[in-house]
Amino acid sequence: MKVTPEIIRYEFIGTEVKVAKSRNPGYVGIAGKVIDETRNTLTILHEKKRKIVVKDSAVFHFRFSDGTVVEIDGKLLVGRPEDRLKKRIRRLW
Repeated sequence: MKVTPEIIRYEFIGTEVKVAKSRNPGYVGIAGKVIDETRNTLTILHEKKRKIVVKDSAVFHFRFSDGTVVEIDGKLLVGRPEDRLKKRIRRLW
């Protein structure tokens, strides 16, 4: 998978994820499959329990089906999933 800024437009439900950093220390280390996504949260199936993580306060490591691991700041993911598709992405280079 080629990693580009358009990665934030990807559908994350069903993707393996791990919370790498967070302002809330209770979130760090939560890992599992994303089972739901709302405007401000990701619901992760962690050890057969649902854990809800606020996007704005965390940094996530997503593992895609081809084995690629990508670190994404949750602040970039805030917003309804269907609206992220329409969002314009400013390039930094």
